[in-house]
Amino acid sequence: MSAEIAFEVRQTWTNHLGNQRIDPLRTYQPASIAEVSAIIREAERDHATVRAVGSGHSWSDVALTRGFLLKTDKLAHPAATEPDFLATEWEGRHLVRPEAGIRIKELNTYLDGQGLALSNMGGYDHQTIAGVISTSTHGSGITFGPLGDFVRSLDIVAAGGAVYRVEPAHGPTDRAAYEAHHGNARTLVQDDDWFNAVAVGMGCMGVICTVMLEVEPKYYLREVREFHTWEKVKGDLIDGEVLRANRHYEVLFSPYELKHRYPCLVTTRNYTTNPSHKPLDKRTRNWAVELASAFPLTPDILNLIVGLKPNLSPRMMESAIRALIKKEYDEVSYRVLNIGAANLLPAYSSEIGVPMDGRHVEAAEAIIRVAAEARGVGDVYQSSPISFRFVKASNAYMSMMQGRDTMMIELIQLSRADGGYELNAAYEEALARLGGRPHWGQVNTLTAREGLLETMYPRYADWLRVHNRLNASGVFNSPFTERVGISAPPFTP
Repeated sequence: MSAEIAFEVRQTWTNHLGNQRIDPLRTYQPASIAEVSAIIREAERDHATVRAVGSGHSWSDVALTRGFLLKTDKLAHPAATEPDFLATEWEGRHLVRPEAGIRIKELNTYLDGQGLALSNMGGYDHQTIAGVISTSTHGSGITFGPLGDFVRSLDIVAAGGAVYRVEPAHGPTDRAAYEAHHGNARTLVQDDDWFNAVAVGMGCMGVICTVMLEVEPKYYLREVREFHTWEKVKGDLIDGEVLRANRHYEVLFSPYELKHRYPCLVTTRNYTTNPSHKPLDKRTRNWAVELASAFPLTPDILNLIVGLKPNLSPRMMESAIRALIKKEYDEVSYRVLNIGAANLLPAYSSEIGVPMDGRHVEAAEAIIRVAAEARGVGDVYQSSPISFRFVKASNAYMSMMQGRDTMMIELIQLSRADGGYELNAAYEEALARLGGRPHWGQVNTLTAREGLLETMYPRYADWLRVHNRLNASGVFNSPFTERVGISAPPFTP
């Protein structure tokens, strides 16, 4: 490997929250696909493993490695230098190819300058594009799959330093032009099986370096936030019209009954016109809530309250839900889809996807039961409202939404709430009985129990077949792959 690729030795890495940390053998910051390829070959020669990290916003151990850690800060250009070689029939579509280390925030700024926008996104914009794709991160709106479903092509460096461009069978790359340019140095794979496997790879198949996304022209959204009780929301979900009638629909939910029986905040978002002519109060969220969330001492105050008086959590949740009510907020799409200053609060979450075949309604009832049990037995309380979001079925083999429309349940806990991890584990266990699939990038208790992944994911064997090809040397094995059973521990007797 070229001596020009610098690295640091045994530099401790922690994720954004600080609940995951590792002391890798080496830390690199590659600036090109060629450098990534060289680092992987060096790792294989040294019998080390490799993992890439972005912004560190995964709360699970999915990014940890004992070997070489690749930070993707220098692979973050909004327009990659890698040529597209577009096939004629793909010309004229709204396609962009950023480098995979770019954060959603910077990508949104770039797209806005081009008069373009992501069709959907999650409620936070600091994750890298590779991170959200690899873990099947999503927004809400039953006509939209996870963010990875907007991917049309990606460049990944696999075992042996081999570089692949992976696309669906009728992908956008002109094979003759690609192979004339790269010769035998790179491989174009246009195959649905490969693409659906690599689309959600959790870092287990290689290092994603560039991603081609299909986007749409710039647009504006109107957000409406209304207070309802669970009884009303439950009826609406059983009927289903609220999901069909709104571009975006989501629910914040409290599992406690105080003044109201399980209070909910329902958020809808739909297309609107450019609101620049409207008064400021229509173009902003609740300014008091945004200011309080951004205030530096707010996290300490909230954590102090839930630490000293956990039984105040139900009242705090209902107050928070009421504080978010707003009849109209109009802005450019990416600002509306980002939930705002609430992202600054110190919290972690688990997220479980349940199928929308009636079990999604049962799931809310199960959460109420688990919360009541924890409150009665251990004086443990849910410390933050729970989010319900709705996502279209995905073809990606290891997506939580694979093969089924899904309600994603985000179980958010303030970082210092007593018993939060244990409560989320109890939720996860209860929701597993309803077909729940945990989010790869959030706190989960998945283990290598025999047959578990095959039971959760019907296409796991197909995913594993591609994985075994791209990770033939085991260079992408990690504590995460050992925990969930994708790879065996190195000292298995």
